[in-house]
Amino acid sequence: MLAAYAASQSASDPLSGLVIGERPDPEPRPGWSVVTLKAAGLNHHDVWSLKGVGLPADRLPMVLGCDGAGLDEEGNEVIVHAVVASEGWHGDETLDPRRTLLSELHDGTLAEKVLVPTANLVPKPAGLDWHTAACLSTAWLTAYRMLFSSAGLTPGATVLVQGAGGGVATALIQLGAATGYRVWATSRDEAKRARALEIGADAVFEPGVRLPERVDAVMETVGAATWSHSVNSLRPGGTVVISGATSGDAPAKAELTKIYFKQLRVVGSTMGNRQELERLARLVDSRGISPAVDSEFALADARAGFEKMVAGDLFGKVVITT
Repeated sequence: MLAAYAASQSASDPLSGLVIGERPDPEPRPGWSVVTLKAAGLNHHDVWSLKGVGLPADRLPMVLGCDGAGLDEEGNEVIVHAVVASEGWHGDETLDPRRTLLSELHDGTLAEKVLVPTANLVPKPAGLDWHTAACLSTAWLTAYRMLFSSAGLTPGATVLVQGAGGGVATALIQLGAATGYRVWATSRDEAKRARALEIGADAVFEPGVRLPERVDAVMETVGAATWSHSVNSLRPGGTVVISGATSGDAPAKAELTKIYFKQLRVVGSTMGNRQELERLARLVDSRGISPAVDSEFALADARAGFEKMVAGDLFGKVVITT
């Protein structure tokens, strides 16, 4: 089968290890299902794998990709849940210390076929097209948990999304706008600020500026570069939800005094579970939400999508079709 896989790793030149070529078809095993993919999505996780972060070199070659949707062996339309619990684990799979994502231990979704635990298959609502379904498993699921499970918010709350443009940030804006939040967003790029308004943000700002008023929660995926602004933008008792730190995890000022004095909550949030993915799919379908898609490439041309992601030249998801 055709696949996009990591053959080697380089922190300085991640794309040097990316190969678009043939890999063996997955072999069926009890309790697992082979999904024939219709579409998949790229994530920064795929670039980190090529850099050697989170993917040990002794597991190469590894098919990349966490997002995906397609047909199971019986022809059912399904969305692939990327979080794989360890054998014998019970409960929320995101809390399993031995959990993995597809493309870390088991081959991922940037291929014509993928083998996944049957329990990880979520029925695709009939109203979702393949592009939309393929966007949900990672960035959109992360955003769903941040907003609705981790933040403790109710509709009408004001949410600041740091770093508009990436997959999680665009999902946060679209989901928040569709469910009654007042969403503000920041970006260094004027064009991305304009796009954020187009997809539902109520107001946009340059990073670090003083906001018109303090917010109920900040959705933080940038890390060191925006941490101080995030803490200072919160009302007393507010919450910052962290699901990433793309600019680094060592801010110059930890702002600990402000955190305890203002009684702020700092909540870590990682991915989401299968039930949350099922709810997310129903929400996107019922509200008619169309995830922001930056670009689409055939699997044979997936390198071009990786190039856009490495360059940071995107707004929304990159979709790969088979």
